[in-house]
Amino acid sequence: MTLVILSGCSMNEKTATTATITKLATDLESPWSIASDGERFFISERNGAIVRIEADGSAIREDVHLSEPLSNAAEAGLLGFVFQDDFDASGRAYAYYTYDSNGVPVNRIVMLQYDGGKWRETDILLDGIESGPFHHGGRLALSPEGILFATIGDGAVPENAQDPDSLNGKILKLQVDGSFSIVSLGHRNPQGLAWNSKGELYASEHGQSANDEINRIEEGRNYGWPLIEGKKKSEGMETPLLTSGKNETWAPSGMAFYSGLLYVAALRGEAILVINPEDMKIIDRIEGYGRIRDVYSDGESLFFITNNTDGRGSPSEMDDILYQLTSFQVRKE
Repeated sequence: MTLVILSGCSMNEKTATTATITKLATDLESPWSIASDGERFFISERNGAIVRIEADGSAIREDVHLSEPLSNAAEAGLLGFVFQDDFDASGRAYAYYTYDSNGVPVNRIVMLQYDGGKWRETDILLDGIESGPFHHGGRLALSPEGILFATIGDGAVPENAQDPDSLNGKILKLQVDGSFSIVSLGHRNPQGLAWNSKGELYASEHGQSANDEINRIEEGRNYGWPLIEGKKKSEGMETPLLTSGKNETWAPSGMAFYSGLLYVAALRGEAILVINPEDMKIIDRIEGYGRIRDVYSDGESLFFITNNTDGRGSPSEMDDILYQLTSFQVRKE
């Protein structure tokens, strides 16, 4: 089914937007990440499955064999999921999941091997990241150079975000041999990563009740949480490029650049925020689909998944859904 939408939104000026949105797959269960091999889509679900979506729209839910059972903590489960650059040849991918260790939620980043019908954990790249009842982070993404990046939440212990000896509240980069380094600190619950055409890294972050943030990430920088948030400033700490402010909540998640614009999935905001990166203004919102967890671009189209079955949304009979967005145009009026 294809829907043609016409919407208008503005921050400081009116715009008219046209787009074609096509429903590709339905009946997903709390999906979290979108990956693609160029022909098929693979969607991670928090309950521990990966759904393979063929070109004809058929969806096959595939088992993922992990070395530990998933945690039942809020927001936990199988989260970030991204292919290794040579996935077509190797069948290898990265995954981020939360399990329980002695009653405490713990985050782990692993390598998965795909055999064409099921997934198997083969290597643990990073383990023992204690979390909490929520704020697990969980986004995985490959840089333009093929380096794995991961977002780690503060685990509901805000002071950990400023502790250089804790991995909580950090953005990391990891090597295949398991070595890693801290890219940035002072994050609350970052859930989106995207690089622009210049190779600059952007991240989305959940604020406390409001004050959600979009930041440009530079290595070694401190992004302030819990000492500052939103538009507040402090010496040695970064103020976000864009914030929802203290009266609005987006709950931003996955991000992608597409046709020169930055697209940000919003859960609580129930929209895709369309941002002009030149002035970091929201020029439009794609709405009417409920909670949006992730966005993905193959360069020709934009794809997104709804997240209405996670206990916080209002699902329809076909939720959750993978959509394709094409022919997107923003015109100033």
